[in-house]
Amino acid sequence: MSDNITVKLNTSPTELHKILKFEGLVASGGEAKQVIDDGLVSVNGEVETRKRKKIVAGDSIVFNETTLDITE
Repeated sequence: MSDNITVKLNTSPTELHKILKFEGLVASGGEAKQVIDDGLVSVNGEVETRKRKKIVAGDSIVFNETTLDITE
């Protein structure tokens, strides 16, 4: 079972690791960076290993069966 969450960005662009942390998908920024390093996060259907990847409205992030749809 997967969850879809709509995330409204207060600041655009926002770094990928910060979104995972702010949305509570990981316990800390360090954990966010580790799961990205491990190739467990996809952005727009592609595995993303850049922790500081800039996320903007229209992007879609998938981690641990949760999809984050990014809006402004």
